[in-house]
Amino acid sequence: MVRFFIKIFKKRFVGMNRRDDIDPDEIFLDSSNLPDFDVYQFEGRLIKPISKSSVFALGAFFLVIIGIFLWRVGSLQMLEGDKWAKKSENNRLAYTYLFPERGIIYDRNKKLLAWNTTEAGMGTSTATTTEFSTRAYIPLSGFGHVLGYVKYPQADSAGNYYKTEYTGGAGVEKIYNQQLSGVNGLRIVERDALLNIQTENVIEPPQDGQDLVLTIDSRVQSKLYESIEDLVKRRGFDGGAGIIMDVQTGEILSLTNYPEYSSSIMSEGKNRAVISRYNTDPATPYIDRIVSGRYTPGSIVKPFVALGALNEGVITPEKKILSTGKLVLKNPWDPTGPGTIFNDWKAHGWVNVKDALAVSSDVYFYEVGGGFAPDGQKGIGIEKIKRYSEMFGLGIKTGVDLPSESSGVIPDPEWKKLNFDGEDWNVGDTYHTAIGQYGFQVTPIQVVRAVGGIATDGKLVTPHIVQTQKELPVTMVVDIKQANYDVVKAGMRQGVLSGISTALNVNYVEVASKTGTAQVGTSKNNVNSWIVGFFPYDKPRYAFAVLMEHGPATNTVGAAHIMRSLFDWMAIYTPEYFKEKI
Repeated sequence: MVRFFIKIFKKRFVGMNRRDDIDPDEIFLDSSNLPDFDVYQFEGRLIKPISKSSVFALGAFFLVIIGIFLWRVGSLQMLEGDKWAKKSENNRLAYTYLFPERGIIYDRNKKLLAWNTTEAGMGTSTATTTEFSTRAYIPLSGFGHVLGYVKYPQADSAGNYYKTEYTGGAGVEKIYNQQLSGVNGLRIVERDALLNIQTENVIEPPQDGQDLVLTIDSRVQSKLYESIEDLVKRRGFDGGAGIIMDVQTGEILSLTNYPEYSSSIMSEGKNRAVISRYNTDPATPYIDRIVSGRYTPGSIVKPFVALGALNEGVITPEKKILSTGKLVLKNPWDPTGPGTIFNDWKAHGWVNVKDALAVSSDVYFYEVGGGFAPDGQKGIGIEKIKRYSEMFGLGIKTGVDLPSESSGVIPDPEWKKLNFDGEDWNVGDTYHTAIGQYGFQVTPIQVVRAVGGIATDGKLVTPHIVQTQKELPVTMVVDIKQANYDVVKAGMRQGVLSGISTALNVNYVEVASKTGTAQVGTSKNNVNSWIVGFFPYDKPRYAFAVLMEHGPATNTVGAAHIMRSLFDWMAIYTPEYFKEKI
């Protein structure tokens, strides 16, 4: 046994580079004659040393790792040291926004319309408090489209703001968002490794938003809305809208729509059921009918056609035309045939221009608009109907300080070719346009501005909803003879005294007015009901326009009822608006 280990030792450690003979007993070792080694104690095991190449390879590997480590440490310390130092500093210094107070909105009498509260807002879906104030609105109906609503700053679940500004969603909140919003401030917070606050410093204080004073009188606004809402519900209209404007300055005393949305509900965004109803309501509560709605005007355009006819000399104030209840236009290729009939709403007999305005004779305006050869009456034609309408701003944006203003349409031969597969214009189209039908479309704010132009003998102002220290420029003066203005205004006053606007014949203020009923829809079973005018008559101060949308043609109570109920209320609660302006 001793000899066996000696041979093994010599073979492995002494004669590593020399091959010795192996004894037979080494060859024939097997499981039956192996020494009694304890193999679990590594007895009888042969140990082979690690080769030099392996040692060198392992050493080289560790040298490379150490080299990479030293290079990276040097790079971080010397080449990128400043960058990572700043990042490390930022990891313990947090920058947070300081939100300003949004500007407060008042009516013309400094009554609060929109203000700020400290109740929980909508910063995150799970937040119970926020770092900014939320918006509160006057708890009265009728102000939705004027005020609009607000979208708040938004933060994720970790409290990081990804939307850092207030955003106005509509109305004054949108148009004047920059003035109302103010400027965010900045605060720096130092925390330790456990995120405990060590110090806080304001490095940029917030700048609060600018307060706004509107031209709106909230009392008149609320009452006008209430009257419109009541008539819609009682008489089956789809909706309605009303506006009152200062004819000298363009200040809007009242502007309201029915239906409308709630500014509070839209700002909070929580009541998904109500918002969903807004989205699907066929009466379109999101649309500001005064500014964005385009409607067939009907007979309210007749004063402008009359001014054009007088100014062009196709009629005189005394010229009378017979209305038998219809005008029959013969076909020149079939002179014995029945011809084309253009109906009046009733037979008015002989009427001059003032009478025609007072009773709203369609036949009179058919003839002065498009002419009628059998009577020898010339018309001003479609080009001049359009020209005089546009001179008073119909079909053209007013520049009001509210969002989404629409223009309009005054049909002409080019418009017809474009919309009716190249069809030519005919005199019947002129007849219909002269009474505000066919493709004629206007917005109520265009109408009130145009009526104000008649009241002021041609001065067109810029309507606006926010009071301003500077006087806004007059955008246009319509150069028409004073005598012609006087005739048309007298016709509108006669309509109140003895014509179709007698609902406004009250004893506390003198009003001049014109009504209009525009047929809508292919079946002609529905109408838009209009009333426009100005007051006081002798020294005009305000113009008004009320539209009741898509009501049954059989209904006999329309927009005139709205203004009468409003005037009766104003005579008691706001009589100052019926006095001459000082």
